[in-house]
Amino acid sequence: MKLKRRQFLSLSGLGSVGTGIIGWTLAHHNISSDDSVATAAKPANKDLLLRFVSVADTGTGAKGQYAVAEAMNFYHKQNPYNLVVLAGDNIYNNGEIEKIGSVFERPYQPLLKKGVKFQACLGNHDIRTANGELQLKYPGFNMQGKRYYTFRRNQVQFFALDTNSNADWKKQLPWLEQELSRSDAHWKVVFGHHPVYASGVYGNNPGFIKVFTPLFQKYGVQLYINGHEHHYERTKSINGTTYLITGGGAGTRPVGRSEWTEYSASSLSFAAYEVYADRIEIKAIGTDNRVFDQGVIPIKTA
Repeated sequence: MKLKRRQFLSLSGLGSVGTGIIGWTLAHHNISSDDSVATAAKPANKDLLLRFVSVADTGTGAKGQYAVAEAMNFYHKQNPYNLVVLAGDNIYNNGEIEKIGSVFERPYQPLLKKGVKFQACLGNHDIRTANGELQLKYPGFNMQGKRYYTFRRNQVQFFALDTNSNADWKKQLPWLEQELSRSDAHWKVVFGHHPVYASGVYGNNPGFIKVFTPLFQKYGVQLYINGHEHHYERTKSINGTTYLITGGGAGTRPVGRSEWTEYSASSLSFAAYEVYADRIEIKAIGTDNRVFDQGVIPIKTA
């Protein structure tokens, strides 16, 4: 995908641009009682390709973060997983690496001891100190010094992006397209800190919509995960891609609802994913260990 110069220029300042608060009423969502609590361990499913979770805007070291971390650990005991997508703002307020014990290692100690691997990207708070360089090199974030990178688990390939306002889009976008075009993975999942579509305080990112929506459609990206907005939101399929905000990892802010919103909630929470050959099952889980939203991404969503 060839981008005109003005598209690159518009992207350079779009990491934190939004359209403001959408003042629509949050819709109610009913879940059957059988699925309301993430307690019972599932029997081993030979068809399961991968189970992972995502969370973002975590690094406060306060009780909200610990509550979500405890729920993540509770879910792990019932439904083991070994991957967490950590979608930015890993260290508040200014990305100070000396806080890593209180905002990462202690809250997630039970998971880290069990060998759960966190794959991080940088948020806007993370680049306030040394442009995030120390986080890039921190072993626990598994970024290996790279601001954007890709990795694969079974039939799922993940693409981590730097969506900040100072990101090097002239190199990153061609890299992303090249890696997407090369991938023969059954499932393609992209994650970054900033939203493409959102109904919170920042709202949609017009530049990202213009660039990412057709790119994801062209190369069959089924899922984009992000934070920045401190809420949970799952979109309907938009040209074959589901956009999922999982920014309630430590605190919350108000969220509304848009025409493309499948479900949204201002809840401390994380998201859990079970990947199969023909679908991805998504669950949003709160600090009470209850599933408050669930959805399915079929292999053909376009």
